[in-house]
Amino acid sequence: MVKHSNVAVPKGHFKKHWQNYVKTWFNQPARKSGGDFRQKKAVKVFPRPTSGPLRPIVHGQTLKYNMKVRAGLAAGIPKKLTPIIGIAVDHCQRNHALESLQTNVQRLKMYNAKLVIFPWHTHKFKVQAGDSVAED
Repeated sequence: MVKHSNVAVPKGHFKKHWQNYVKTWFNQPARKSGGDFRQKKAVKVFPRPTSGPLRPIVHGQTLKYNMKVRAGLAAGIPKKLTPIIGIAVDHCQRNHALESLQTNVQRLKMYNAKLVIFPWHTHKFKVQAGDSVAED
């Protein structure tokens, strides 16, 4: 039935902060896997960098973050070549400032100098310029 007249609302005496008194164990899988997972990943993806594809330095967009630099998604390299050599690209983004452009070009040149490319099929094609041989 519907309550009528001016009756007080019953007070629910609930424990408001029960999460503070409960011990959870959600981090068990991370503890179980051990601390050498970075080492395992480095061995698994060996010639490639463990931090993923190379990302250029960009500035944040808003007034709060525009003085800070962070990893972005942009490069001036052919679209089909970038996944092969491990560079992340955002084709909508452009470098408007000459200073940041020079910084990113310098990073790409340094990355390319250290880059070692292994040919996919050594028995099918001749070794091209820039490819590494099996001894490397």
